[in-house]
Amino acid sequence: EVQLVESGGGLVQAEGSLRLSCAASGFTFDDWTIGWFRQAPGKEREGVSCISSTLGSTYYVDSVKGRFTLSSDNAKNTVSLQMNNLKPEDTANYYCVADNNPYPVWCDDNWFDPRYEFDYWGQGTQVTVSS
Repeated sequence: EVQLVESGGGLVQAEGSLRLSCAASGFTFDDWTIGWFRQAPGKEREGVSCISSTLGSTYYVDSVKGRFTLSSDNAKNTVSLQMNNLKPEDTANYYCVADNNPYPVWCDDNWFDPRYEFDYWGQGTQVTVSS
């Protein structure tokens, strides 16, 4: 059974930190592109970050650059999103996505394809940042 399981969400104060994890089962991250989207109530889905293990490429949306860091641990089949200096506008449900195209054709520097059909989605983990 193929699954993506997110964890690490919670409630923090502004300027605090959280680390989100996405663990895969039923497949391995090798030659896949993995990323995170987020969605707040009443707002459209927004790409946050993506990583291609094959090409060693990592991209972020402008609003999180310098604050968020995406990394992968292929031995553990897990990717992590370290979020520092959190702001209230970061409040959203965060979703892990996986695509078996080794090339990051759906993401680039400050660009994420909102219409791309990903192979797998996680169930989401809630991040709430209070002011």
